[in-house]
Amino acid sequence: MTHADGWNMLTTTQAAARLGVKPETVYAYVSRGLLTSTRLPGVRGSVFDVDEVESLAGRDTARRTDIGAVERIRTRITLIDDGHLYYRGRDAVELSSRTFESVAQFVWTGELVDGAQFVTDPVVVQRCREALELLSPDCRSIDRIRIAVDIASTYRPMRFDTGYTSVVREAGQLLLTVAAALGGGSSELLIAESVWEAIESDASDPNGRVVLQAALVLMADHGLAASTLGVRVAASTRANLYSIVSAGLGCIDGPLHGSAADPVHRFLATAIDDPIGALATQLRSGERVPGFGHVIYTDRDPRAEEVLRLLRDPAHGADPVVVAAADTIIEEVSSRFDTFPNSDFALATFTLAYGLRADTPEMLFALARIVGWTAHALEEYGEEPLRFRVPGIYTGTRPGTY
Repeated sequence: MTHADGWNMLTTTQAAARLGVKPETVYAYVSRGLLTSTRLPGVRGSVFDVDEVESLAGRDTARRTDIGAVERIRTRITLIDDGHLYYRGRDAVELSSRTFESVAQFVWTGELVDGAQFVTDPVVVQRCREALELLSPDCRSIDRIRIAVDIASTYRPMRFDTGYTSVVREAGQLLLTVAAALGGGSSELLIAESVWEAIESDASDPNGRVVLQAALVLMADHGLAASTLGVRVAASTRANLYSIVSAGLGCIDGPLHGSAADPVHRFLATAIDDPIGALATQLRSGERVPGFGHVIYTDRDPRAEEVLRLLRDPAHGADPVVVAAADTIIEEVSSRFDTFPNSDFALATFTLAYGLRADTPEMLFALARIVGWTAHALEEYGEEPLRFRVPGIYTGTRPGTY
């Protein structure tokens, strides 16, 4: 594609971050002839050629930040800009009305086809289920996903083929295998249907699957998050798809990433009957209200907005008491602290509104993110291998001390 399509171009904010300067300084570089600004239809502000920015970053005229391989990762997968999330240039919120399979295929290939389907081997699904039955009944869903990925990999002798076509095929099969193993139903169900089987309770309204489908799409990728960076490091060693997914699962298995919704769920569970009282107790303890604000978004989290919008629609059967309590908390916290609910808050509300497994947010996050990890691995396989050898700064005992 050409620059007219926006590929290999950086926004003003991205260029400023790369150069370690303020956005105003970027335009000063333009006026001095050091950078060339371009306008693209439908894009707010100017954009800049990434190679030109990289060249300037190496000159003394730009006040560079310390950089390494991470800052040089070029990706065509996900853009977060002006409060919106885009997959390959398409608004993720608009894509969230499509099936998870179709969006996964789009994120991997750039081709958006309705009715995309994956296939799996029922025998492998059964072997995964048998392995999961050996786990503690109290184990978390992410443990089940990890085991299912490892079991499935042993039945794929050609998993070491990191070619584009092979990886896309394997990724679709892996997603369906894991979802079916978790759900316990037919291996021919859509992924969202299998996941719903795994998390629902007797009281769950089946119309919640509409919200689940959207949530899976909205969690599919979020740029170079910690787990995605871990995946790209693994892919740079030419680790196979199953190994890179394991690397990603290892990175999200922490309270600051994949499990970030846990404290939100615990708080909301106490707030359903008396949201104002729960808020007062939380504030009196000196703890912040979990599930608000974001390190990337400044005004709104589009993923949270869409999930919460769907939950408010009576047609989707969410518990109105839970939704009302969540809205009360949102109104109070947003007005008092000038902040906004994030995806952790939305997923915790979704979980409580349908009486789902408590670790549902973590499960959805882990399973959905396999889509983004696969896409980033495909990009990384096309780069020079082993490019993440980062030089450390030694601060230990100096030689000759003893």
